[in-house]
Amino acid sequence: MHRAVISGSGLYAAPDLISNEELVAAYNEYARRFNADNAECIAGGEVAALGPSSVEFIEKASGIRQRRVVEKSGVLDPQRMRPRLTRRPDEALSLQAEMAVAAAREALANAGRTAADIDLVICAASAMQRAFPAIAIEVQHALGIAQGAAFDMDVACSSATFALDLARQNILTGAARAVLIVNPEVCSVGLAWKDRDCHFIFGDVATALVVERADETRADERWEILGAKLATRYSNNIRSNQGFYSHCEDRDPDDRDQYFMQEGRKVFKEVCPMAAEHIAAHLADLGLQPAGVRRFWLHQANIAMNQLIGKRLLGREATADDAPIILDEFANTASAGSIVAFHQHRADLQRGDHGVLCSFGAGYSIGSLVLRKL
Repeated sequence: MHRAVISGSGLYAAPDLISNEELVAAYNEYARRFNADNAECIAGGEVAALGPSSVEFIEKASGIRQRRVVEKSGVLDPQRMRPRLTRRPDEALSLQAEMAVAAAREALANAGRTAADIDLVICAASAMQRAFPAIAIEVQHALGIAQGAAFDMDVACSSATFALDLARQNILTGAARAVLIVNPEVCSVGLAWKDRDCHFIFGDVATALVVERADETRADERWEILGAKLATRYSNNIRSNQGFYSHCEDRDPDDRDQYFMQEGRKVFKEVCPMAAEHIAAHLADLGLQPAGVRRFWLHQANIAMNQLIGKRLLGREATADDAPIILDEFANTASAGSIVAFHQHRADLQRGDHGVLCSFGAGYSIGSLVLRKL
């Protein structure tokens, strides 16, 4: 039985930055036009008027101050309110693969590895640009990885941690020597930018990790995966119903049901205790206690969720050193969020320190990995 380590990570941040001020200005203009165009229906009670958004509302509700997206002009156009993308020819690299490749190159360089060393590629994300061929196979080809296999997987915001466990299992059993995981999250394309309650939530990034055998790693920094714990329980409180079936159901492309939907209060009430109990039980299985964990790299959906989970685990308010927050800069980046936190906030830890990488989201799904710096 081999030991599995994370030996390299990479991050690609989307090129366009949108501040809360810009976003609020665009949304409020959209709302003003909507209310003016539908004044009679609003007066008759047939349609509800749209209320304004504000920077204060966004920051209080989420902790988000800005987000990066693949294209901002369309998002900030009150007549469009969605990214403006150009269709690429089939022979060109897809947008999602392009982002994944950029993050992968950094992860490979940090691990001291090349394409010749990788024998499995997993593309894990909350939504794929297409059904087939797999984005993972496109990434494998673009990087020049001539051996092994590649596949896509989706467990919503837990995709990255679930993929990490798959990589770990392949290393432990000897099925793979080195695994590349990529998490290209282009969340802006599925966000309802016209919905005041969620128009600020998501951003776009891609992350990547190299997982390999501990006795073969070349990296100076290595994180052993001591254990993984996955759990799912069905809930319809976070969902997107868009898919192949939509056009056969004769849905309007602008149907609100086709974009990201969530019952925010229910999610907060139900997921926070689930995540805290999940992490505590996982640590107990390994003979560890939350107080002995140096850092928690939590899913970056909402600052209040992370604060509550941290408090439940530690019995006190978690500091930024205990559980770093990156969503103020990147917003919610689905499964990539906890990986961004790990990528940016691990260098200061010492050998022997323990950390927990955890994500949670639609499903409900929760994935956690306990790491130790070697």
